[in-house]
Amino acid sequence: MADQQQTPSMSAADRARLEARKPVPKMPPAYLPTSSGSPLAVDQELYRKIQQAPRVLDQEFVLPIRSGRAWKVAAGSVVRISTPEGAQVGDLNIWNAHNPRERFWASRTRQLHASHVSTHDRLWSCLPYMRPLATIIHDSLAWYGVDEHGGRVHDLLGTRCDPYINAVLSGSDGSESGNNAGYDYHCHSNLTRAVMEFGLRESDVHDVINIFQVTGLDEQGRYFMNPCPADKVDSIEFLAEQDLLMALSTCPGGDLSLWGFGADSKKEMAKCCRPLKVEVFRLEDEILLVQSGWKPPVVAPYKGAHGMRHNAMLFQ
Repeated sequence: MADQQQTPSMSAADRARLEARKPVPKMPPAYLPTSSGSPLAVDQELYRKIQQAPRVLDQEFVLPIRSGRAWKVAAGSVVRISTPEGAQVGDLNIWNAHNPRERFWASRTRQLHASHVSTHDRLWSCLPYMRPLATIIHDSLAWYGVDEHGGRVHDLLGTRCDPYINAVLSGSDGSESGNNAGYDYHCHSNLTRAVMEFGLRESDVHDVINIFQVTGLDEQGRYFMNPCPADKVDSIEFLAEQDLLMALSTCPGGDLSLWGFGADSKKEMAKCCRPLKVEVFRLEDEILLVQSGWKPPVVAPYKGAHGMRHNAMLFQ
């Protein structure tokens, strides 16, 4: 193992340190629920009951390929996103409906749960709020597990595609002419257009959960993507833990089987693009949530002193 990691540029001292490294036991996850009451350990029986309870459809729409849409969801609602025509990746943003400064925090969610999330994992909000925005209550792709390349589904490793990195990698200046003509339908742009209706702007768009997307890290820690495994019957469902504003983009990469950069690749990828469907339900028996013990989460109890109280005392 050590020999495989050595490079010609290594110093003799570094090579010796590498060769002296001893195998270590498998490390436990840094964040594990310590009790059944931990915020990281949801009441699975409760969420199964919610997922299986009779529902009433409140909203329903289909997002065409390479587009975006935003919508509001009441706390306690169930949101289902599905792939009605087959494999398609979606980039999802989430905010508190009353305060867009509270928004989905992909990296902390990744730390608290995993690099790829599934049933009973929660999507957490940013500081200083630090509470669940939504909980996954059903995932028809949970069977996927880990593929032969180490890939998993519902990605938190990467983020949305955007026109800025595309311009860097393709040499495009964003103009509407030439071989590298500008392209305005990346997920970042789709989400930007979608949230404007709700008074938000480009700076409010944030790192996403890439639903239905299979990704991983290779042996050198480099990000890779595999084609989406979703079929016409697949879906993921979330319980809204708060009143939410959600926004979704149908990725211009489609199912990612033809991923690339530049004008030609954009045309080629259109061949593997499909719509996504969104449905929002309320429980038929809305008292069920209260009777079951569910309630919206409160913000983190930390008071926000950040050591400033102590520092002020030093100067008295």
